[in-house]
Amino acid sequence: MFQSTFRDRKNLSVVFFAVVIALLSLPSAFAQGAGYWHTNGNQILDSNNQTVRIAGVNWYGFETTDEIAHGLWAQDYHTVLSQVKSNGYNVIRIPFSNQMVETPVVPTNFSQNNGSPINTDLVGLNAVQILDKIITAAGADGLRVILDNHRSEAGNSNEANGLWYTSAYPETAWINDWKTLASRYKSFTDASGNPVVIGMDLRNEPHLSPSNTGSCWTGDTTTSGCPTSNTAQNWPAAATRAGNAILGVNPNLLIFVEGNDCYSGDCGWQGGNLKGVASNPVVLSAANHVVYSAHDYGPNLFAQSWFNSSTSFASLSAVWNKFWGYISTNNTAPVWVGEFGTTNNATDIQNSVAGSQGQWFQSLVNFLQNNPSLNWTYWALNGEDSYALLNNSYSGIASSTKQSLLATIQFPLGGGGSSPNYSLASSPGSVTVNQGGNGTSTITVTASGGFTGSVALSASGLPSGVTASFSPASTTSSSTLTLSASSTAATGSSTVTITGTNGSLSHTTTLALTVSSTTSANFSLAASPTSVTVNQGASGTSTISVTRTGGFAGAVSFTASGVPTGVTASFNPATTSTTGTSSVMTLSASSTATVGAFTVTVTGTSGTLSHTTALTLTVTAASSGTGGVTLTPLVGQSSPWFNEEDLRMANTGTLTALSVTIVVQRTTGISFGGQYNTLGAQITQGNSSTSTAVTYTFTLKSGQTVGTGTNWTFAAQTSGTGTAHATTGDTYTMNYTTGGQSFTQTGHF
Repeated sequence: MFQSTFRDRKNLSVVFFAVVIALLSLPSAFAQGAGYWHTNGNQILDSNNQTVRIAGVNWYGFETTDEIAHGLWAQDYHTVLSQVKSNGYNVIRIPFSNQMVETPVVPTNFSQNNGSPINTDLVGLNAVQILDKIITAAGADGLRVILDNHRSEAGNSNEANGLWYTSAYPETAWINDWKTLASRYKSFTDASGNPVVIGMDLRNEPHLSPSNTGSCWTGDTTTSGCPTSNTAQNWPAAATRAGNAILGVNPNLLIFVEGNDCYSGDCGWQGGNLKGVASNPVVLSAANHVVYSAHDYGPNLFAQSWFNSSTSFASLSAVWNKFWGYISTNNTAPVWVGEFGTTNNATDIQNSVAGSQGQWFQSLVNFLQNNPSLNWTYWALNGEDSYALLNNSYSGIASSTKQSLLATIQFPLGGGGSSPNYSLASSPGSVTVNQGGNGTSTITVTASGGFTGSVALSASGLPSGVTASFSPASTTSSSTLTLSASSTAATGSSTVTITGTNGSLSHTTTLALTVSSTTSANFSLAASPTSVTVNQGASGTSTISVTRTGGFAGAVSFTASGVPTGVTASFNPATTSTTGTSSVMTLSASSTATVGAFTVTVTGTSGTLSHTTALTLTVTAASSGTGGVTLTPLVGQSSPWFNEEDLRMANTGTLTALSVTIVVQRTTGISFGGQYNTLGAQITQGNSSTSTAVTYTFTLKSGQTVGTGTNWTFAAQTSGTGTAHATTGDTYTMNYTTGGQSFTQTGHF
């Protein structure tokens, strides 16, 4: 038994040591990012099916007429690459032109000495040979490379025609150049045998606008559906041809396909519109090699319609999800934000002002934090660029604030000697709380490079009346952030910055906070006057006022109920504007309207909101067979008179008594100049001549009788430079006797 047990243990030991030796003999076999990369759903995986994230920079220059990476006039290319690595980036996107590939020049725009010898091994080499050197050195630093066909002829920016070819460099040349590069760099590996060039970005920023003669995407209704038979414009069909040609040379490469700018009339950034993928994706001869690429920029580059006073993290996220984010969310394919960048001005990096460059940049970083399946490369590394990551001498980071934000979304590759580090992310990235309430977001700490420490969390940028607490306050994994608003907290939108600290390591993430008022948007109604008397055959008015609360900004429509038979109600206006505050209701009684006192209810409606106010309507009877009295002001006459053009009264009976009191408005600089009698009326002024609202009383002279059908005009002599006349809202009261009966009629003009 002893011998048997010993033998079994001995055999197990042999197996154990054999496994250990086998593992030790393959030091990079399980390093994250090993080998060629491929796709699975929305993820990029390495050769061991471990998830990797492209988190890199753009280093341009080869596509320009210099045909060499820029900055080598200041630093050795090894120094520049070392800074890329030491600052946490894992991939370099290198733009080039077809002209550089086919007829490379011997570049001269680099230095051989900056106090010490630099770039000496580049002397006499042509552009492609210098590219070989940089790719080799990048691999030695543990970096990967994506080659980007930026344009056809050497020059700056993208190709103006929006296509993947020009007359000098037709599609055949474009594809052949890709095959040349795929073959050339197939053998470039690092010390662990990992390929350095892992993918090809087929064409930089294809675009359709402005004349619809550039690149279109299959299904685009503005270009007759952009059929694949339209070989001159159909970009995804051309990408398929080029992608298959590249895979025919090296079947392991990733193929990056950028969007264009417009799809069926919906336009965004050049290279940033991938809406067509939903119905017409790119399908290559080999599966799991397509990565879609979008470019995105802020209002400093162009004031897109989504940059305005209402811009928020949520509205920006909606734009990104519409154009390209949905591809990742739907698990269709990986998405790579190949270009985005901002200046080194502090407010262009972080800002809470709606529609600003800083709001866009920190929101995009936050979006990438919250969606770790998304890949990215910052534009640009170049120190001379307005969006520079390095300083002008290529000797260090230009903005530590920007670098700190980008560090939160980095992804060090295993086996590359990366330092222990971590990043922060908030989920959700947008929180809304009411005054007196609270909301939460989970802050996640993601470790990298063997980081094992605890991260202390704090919050800044809180609006007045809002406090933040973390549970726990320090964490190695995640913490719940609670944002509590007092009953008087400042309302509106703001950006809250969460900072994590561990020793000298400090990183941030942000979230959008909206504090809402507990007073919901609403309105109320009131009537003035609340009592209206009208005679049969006459009318009266009441002003319906709208009082708005809680930021209510709706239009209010009016109706009236409870009016007696023969009376109609009308409103001017029938519906207020979104800021309107009143409407004049006119109650008109026919000659046969039902007499008596009635409660009229006015209802105001705006969407689901509905409120009422009430007034008393009294309808009085007209004298039998002798008719009534009407009072007609003609408002707004520019005359220093309150005269026959301003007020006219007609009667259809015989008046034996009449007294009319009317309050009229006037401008300053006018005074009452005595009295003026017309048709037997005595006119007096009832208040100070300095008042802007003047009461006039018109009284029928004693013993005066006026026959049926007489039209009366009243005039009051005035002096000065102003005007006096009846205006909307002025009041009148008429007491008159006709047909042996006495009546009182009141109303508004």
